[in-house]
Amino acid sequence: MINSKIEGGISSRLLKVIFILATVLFPVVVFAQDEAVLNSGDTAWMLTSMALVLFMTIPGLSLFYAGMVRSKNPLSVMMQCFAITCLITILWVLYGYSLAFGEGGKFVGDLSKAFMNGVGVDTLSGTIPESVFSMFQLTFAIITPALIVGAFAERMKFSAMLWFMGLWVTIVYAPVCHWVWGGGWLGDQGVLDFAGGTVVHINAGIAGLACAIMLGKRRGYTEVAMPPHSMVLTLVGAGMLWVGWFGFNAGSELAADGTAGMAMVVTQIATAAAALTWMFVEWKIHGKPSALGIASGAVAGLVAITPASGYVGPMGALAIGSCSGLGCYIVAVHVKRALGFDDSLDAFGVHGIGGIIGALLTGVFADAALGGVGLAEGVSIGAQVWNQSIGIFATIAYCLVVSLILLKLLDIVIGLRVSEDEEAEGLDLALHDERGYNL
Repeated sequence: MINSKIEGGISSRLLKVIFILATVLFPVVVFAQDEAVLNSGDTAWMLTSMALVLFMTIPGLSLFYAGMVRSKNPLSVMMQCFAITCLITILWVLYGYSLAFGEGGKFVGDLSKAFMNGVGVDTLSGTIPESVFSMFQLTFAIITPALIVGAFAERMKFSAMLWFMGLWVTIVYAPVCHWVWGGGWLGDQGVLDFAGGTVVHINAGIAGLACAIMLGKRRGYTEVAMPPHSMVLTLVGAGMLWVGWFGFNAGSELAADGTAGMAMVVTQIATAAAALTWMFVEWKIHGKPSALGIASGAVAGLVAITPASGYVGPMGALAIGSCSGLGCYIVAVHVKRALGFDDSLDAFGVHGIGGIIGALLTGVFADAALGGVGLAEGVSIGAQVWNQSIGIFATIAYCLVVSLILLKLLDIVIGLRVSEDEEAEGLDLALHDERGYNL
């Protein structure tokens, strides 16, 4: 009986000790579970993705565009892409990253991260260093204005281009990025944009259309043949874009996981489907398939699958790719000709239209019944397509109005367009005193 009392006393004290330890340690355990922990696999993948997306602009997009202009202008196009890369990098570090991903309101971030404030060696964003996240996002901010170059190639002043790109990234790109990815109102609306169909491609395409309208046509447009001077360069650039796009889409998962793997799969499928669709339609109409056609179709497919890449399955990718190949071909070739605007390298026809097609069809093929990951609970395909439409129209309206205002102001202050003599001579010599080729 004495032993039973002793054992009972020991058991009671043991339970009290366990209870006290649990009370003290439980918050610590919970906090440790919630605290972000660096994942080396995710970090390695994101470092690779960052390099891939930068590779898309220089040299990928540079070569893609350079091959499509006339032989007196390839250096000017590559110079523009190179200078944009440098300019946007500095602006991103100074304030761009903060405006896009700072804590601000629903329309734009604050300046709490200006000058990369608080981004240190040990600072994490999810499972990766924030330094890696910010630089990955920088590569998106670089390629978006670089895409616009295709709309005004061969006729814009280099100084005007620099001013426009710097102001445009500040006033248009950063806010729209915040709307969708930085905690802004379009994200709250339920708009799905996995890797930038709205933020990057519709944005760039609409700005390109504004540039084409404001600068007017190239001298001799529709009267003089203006064929690409080197389809070899264009195909090399298209191949680089295709490879780099795996970092663009699969990297947007910000982790090395199954979603990233599927994003890579659907990117490949949509690109192939769009390239073949453009090629076969052109073959049927014109009698021969062209290298320019299949390259343009591939880029159209890459653009269209971008917003959908983390949400759709293989069959959805096949449908999105096919629709974008057809839709972008119609606009870039036939609608442009009918309306008469000079979108030199089809920035609007491929990126603007491809982005719109992809954003709308994301709302359809993200549905689980069609092979996607599934829509939010209680959201139908119709409701999601409506959400996608809100994102599309908001981006188009804001980007078009602000871009036109910026271009008009710059035209008044410094002028947008080179002189007729400079355009005739070619921008390589007129603006840079160099030749793309010294033969």
